[in-house]
Amino acid sequence: MLTQTTSRVLEPSDLDAALAVLDREPVANAFVTSRVQVAGLDPWRLGGEMWGWYEDGMLTSLCYAGANLVPICATPRAVRAFADRGRRAGRRCSSIVGPAGPTAELWRLLEPHWGPAREVRARQPLMVTDRMPAAIAPDPSVRRIRKDEMETIMPACVAMFTEEVGVSPLAGDGGLLYQARVAELVASGRSFARIDGGRVVFKAEIGAATDRACQIQGVWVAPEYRGRGLAAPGMAAVMRYALTDVAPVVSLYVNDFNTPARRAYLRVGFQETGEFMSVLF
Repeated sequence: MLTQTTSRVLEPSDLDAALAVLDREPVANAFVTSRVQVAGLDPWRLGGEMWGWYEDGMLTSLCYAGANLVPICATPRAVRAFADRGRRAGRRCSSIVGPAGPTAELWRLLEPHWGPAREVRARQPLMVTDRMPAAIAPDPSVRRIRKDEMETIMPACVAMFTEEVGVSPLAGDGGLLYQARVAELVASGRSFARIDGGRVVFKAEIGAATDRACQIQGVWVAPEYRGRGLAAPGMAAVMRYALTDVAPVVSLYVNDFNTPARRAYLRVGFQETGEFMSVLF
């Protein structure tokens, strides 16, 4: 047994201990928990390493190091250890994302070695609900996307990603990985949209899902349909699917400067319970 503070790359045999840490904050950790529950801790299946921080022989903090670098239940000493490991390994991720406090400190320590970032989004409210809104009826036209509708949903997904992240998901590998992720969400019944005249006018996905919480992502309204009141009823429809079929708690995080989106989420009953932060490269 480890008897001092130390960090190391976790192995498949550490799965139960890692899940116990993730379970301490089931909403904030939904993204990583959902991956670990499916893939375990094997780096090849997980799509990255899981770093662990031990104090007095107990695993107390984690950091997922894959396409994203995600501090999890990270204490100040754990953040320093993860930053040191990240500095030695070099940047392999496209973003750092997680609870604002640990993420900000992790970036402060890594910026001299990894910087500059393309963009830093320092405040992204984490919003949560466990019930349907009383005053907003779900849009009956919002439904699950079928597997044969990939060509219909993909342009909307690409437009949303490009608008949100600032770069096209088709860059690099021509969009193969992104298309595979969209196809995975469609196949699992977690991609939703309203399609009018053969065109997507509203869409959203349940991107991460565990038995305790799920996370809505990729919320998008076609530009020419904005301001027509589609977002709140569309979100209510996706929430109904989420709360009925997926998990008892629904979450999302949103940029603090996206006032229309925050207003729509508040209208359907989401409450701000914390803050995330993202560093984009």
